[in-house]
Order: sequence, then structure tokens, then C-alpha cells
Amino acid sequence: MSTKKSAVDGGKWITLSTVISTVFQFLQVTILARILDPSVFGVVSVSALLINLFYIFSNLGFSNSIIYKQENDRNVLSSIYFTSLLLGLTIFCIAYLSAPLVVAYYKEPKLDYVIKLASIYFLIIYFGQIYLFLLQKELKFKTIALMEIIATVAGTAITIALAYNHYEELSLIYGQLATHVIRTSLQVILGRHLFTPRFYLNFGAIKEHLKFGVYNVGDGLLGFIQGNSDNIIVGGLLGVKALGYYTIASQLAIFPITKLSPIILQVAYPILAKMKESDSELKKAYLSILDLVSYLNIPLLAGLYITADSVVPLMYGPGWEETIPLIKIFVFVSIFYCLSNPLFTLAFTKGKPNLLFYLNLVTLLVKVPLLYLLGTRWQVYGIATAFLLSTFINLILNFFIVQYLVGDFIRDFFANFIKPVLFCALMILFIVAYKHYVGSDGLFHTLAQILIGGSIYLLLTFKYKITLKEIVAFRRSVS
Repeated sequence: MSTKKSAVDGGKWITLSTVISTVFQFLQVTILARILDPSVFGVVSVSALLINLFYIFSNLGFSNSIIYKQENDRNVLSSIYFTSLLLGLTIFCIAYLSAPLVVAYYKEPKLDYVIKLASIYFLIIYFGQIYLFLLQKELKFKTIALMEIIATVAGTAITIALAYNHYEELSLIYGQLATHVIRTSLQVILGRHLFTPRFYLNFGAIKEHLKFGVYNVGDGLLGFIQGNSDNIIVGGLLGVKALGYYTIASQLAIFPITKLSPIILQVAYPILAKMKESDSELKKAYLSILDLVSYLNIPLLAGLYITADSVVPLMYGPGWEETIPLIKIFVFVSIFYCLSNPLFTLAFTKGKPNLLFYLNLVTLLVKVPLLYLLGTRWQVYGIATAFLLSTFINLILNFFIVQYLVGDFIRDFFANFIKPVLFCALMILFIVAYKHYVGSDGLFHTLAQILIGGSIYLLLTFKYKITLKEIVAFRRSVS
């Protein structure tokens, strides 16, 4: 199969997986928001923050190094496998014992048993993780997609069933653990033909992988702190209920972009890694990724911005109105995020993960003072605004790094980017007119706004960007 066809085929399966997973996660949040108190989401958000923090240390960047080095040596892979298991056990113990400290910071007793239960995550995932890395290296995106769909659907069903049976925050924790058990089991079953571990552990054999992962861990840690410092401060400064509102707002405005954008990057990285010596080809690919990300994400975010006051009551029911201003701020955070995210693929392709480390370090130094300054003055909305400003600064620095890696690209970027922006402006104008002259509240008017906005954007895209004839021709070229 050609590289181009592999990319398209992989993109289709990963897109299907991500869309289904995102829909089910939205369905879960929508249902649970009508059952559970905002404080429950705040408690679970804190446990997720802690798990994500410890995951950084136990990952060591092995996924990126295996793909970058196209690793096949069984001894090396066995050493990576058992190193990961040891790290998982160590991190489980640390996470379990950290529960009292977290309870003291957030002043929420429920966090004790929630964190101890959630830490079991680290005893589960590392049995199957290396198989996922190898499936990615071999471009087995259909297999990866099917595993993700099965695990997500099953986990969502378990979570909702437990919530209806009054398990509250435990419904989310048990549901997440069930998802991980199912996903890990499938990774082992479907990936075992690529690798059978032998009882071999030699740290010297994986020295290059560990070296590759040093900056990856440092970057991951800084990225976690600067990416989640707003959540940490909201919970500590304003309490878990405020964090619950903040979490639900970000679930609607930021979460879909963090799921949809990596579809392209997950498929692109193994392919770009095979053409890493050509700067001109990398720049061309980077611009294509930015163009695609812009056309897919910006209309969704623009539509959410203008319809948030109608969408929130329909999705979450009464009592969530405080999330609407937060959602409108987070829309712009998501735009900056989706434009900056392709750098990660480019940096790893060029073997320069250290640049991501420095980027996150500078962003963190800017973000934390902004969070405290604006948060103490304007509470949760000040924190969201600080998040927005720091994300914009991160994007500017991000573009400077891209310029360093592949050369001048800004003029070409803006030439591509102006079209989706103008299309979205016209889309918003028509939706505003509809809301003013026809109506805005209720399911009918909300669906009408979405239909009008989507139709206008698609018509403009097919008229001025790409025709249906070109899409058909492209599909034939890769079939």
C-alpha cells in the first residue's frame, strides 16, 4: 500500500474512531450533567489531573522513540516493555500515597478514595501499551480505531448505568477503569503477532530510547503544568464546584478540538518520520496539515461561539448557565490550540523534542502569573482569560520555532487561513440575523442555526476552496 493511501485509509479509520468516541463522551457528559452535581465533575477532574501528571513520568516518550527509530529489535522492545511495567507499579504507589496531600490542598474529603481507586489505572495500561506503539508504527490504524470504539462504547455504557444507580463520582471512576481494562486487553490480543516479550531487561539496550525520552518527559511535565495550571488554580482557589463549571465548559469548547486535531497528527507522524530529511517536503506537509486543521475546526468553533446560549440549556439542562461565558472564551483558546498543535509532529519528525520543552517552559513562566493576577480579580472568568492570553503567546512562539525548523511559511499560511476565517464571518452573520429576526431558543431554532451555518460554510468551501469533482478525483487517486 502506498504511503499516500496509507495516510488516507488511516485517516478515515482514526476519524471514525475519534468521532464515535467524542460523540459517546459528549453523550455521557450530557446525561450525567442532568444527574450529577457540578462538584462531582470537579472531584473527578482533580483525579484526572493527578493521573495525567503521573502518566508523564511513566511514559518516557517510548511511543515517539519507537516510531522515530522504527524499532524492531526484540531485546530492546522487551526491555522497554518491562521498564514500563516497573514504572507503572512505582507510579501506582506514588499516586496512591499522594491522596492525603491532594485532599489537604483542595479541602475535599471525597478525593481520598477517588484518587486511590483511580491510581489502579497504572497497574492496567502498561501491559498493552507497547502493542499500541507497534501498531502505530506499522500504520495499523483500522485495528487501533476498532479497539478504541469498543472500549469507549463499553465504558460509556458502564458509567451511565452506575450514575443512574447513585454511584456519583465513582460511576465515572469505575467507568474509566473498565474502559482501560477493555482497551488494554484488546491491545494485547490484536498486537501480539507484532511482538512477544522475552524475559529480558537491559537498561543499556534502551539507552537511546531513554535519552530520546528525557526531553519528552520534561516537555510533558511542563506541558501538563502550563496546560492544566488553570484547572489546578480554579480548584484550589475557588473550590471543586467552580472547577466543575470550568470542566464542563472546557469539555464542550476545548475537548473536541483536542480529540479531532490529533487525528491528522497521529496518522501524519509515522509517515513524516519516513521523509524527515527533506525540509521542503516537511514544510509543504506542515502547511497542508494547518490548512486541513483550519477548515475542519474553525467553523465548528465559530458555530459554537454564536450558538452557545442555545446549545448549553439543551445539552446540560438548567443550572449550567455559568458555563456560557467560559465557553465563548474557550472557543478562542481552541482556535489557537489547533493551529499550534502540528508543531509537535514537526518537532518529533526532526528529532527536536527539546524545542517543545523550551516552548512550554516559556509559556508556563508567562501563564502562572497571569492566572493568579486575573484569577484573584475576576475569579473563574479571569482564569479563563489568562488561559486565552497565554495560549496566544504560545502560538506566536510556536510559529517562530516552525520558521526555524523548515524555513519561511507565514505568507503561505495566511494565504490559506484567510479563507476559512472569511467563510466563518459570513456564517456567523447569517446566524445572528436568524436569531434576531426569527428566534434563538429551543431545539428547533438551535438546529436551524446549525443547519444554516453549516450549509453556508460548505457552499463557500465548495465554491472557493475545493470542488466536489476534485474530492471525487482525489478519492479515485488513492483507491
